[in-house]
Amino acid sequence: MAIRPYRAYIWDMTKPVQIDPPEDPEVAAKRKAVQEGIASANAGKVVPYEDVRRWLLSWGTKDELPPPECP
Repeated sequence: MAIRPYRAYIWDMTKPVQIDPPEDPEVAAKRKAVQEGIASANAGKVVPYEDVRRWLLSWGTKDELPPPECP
């Protein structure tokens, strides 16, 4: 079962009114970065797995490769 985020409720005589706490700026920045990354991937701006793997395997060797770029 998922844990629900904190929500404060103020009750009037007819129905509850929900007040959400302000969003943490760090969480907002992370959410924006993820959304931008998804949009970039959906637009085809991705680095092939084999290019990234080759680059990572070169770390710490005398023939270290530069980071791969999006095609």
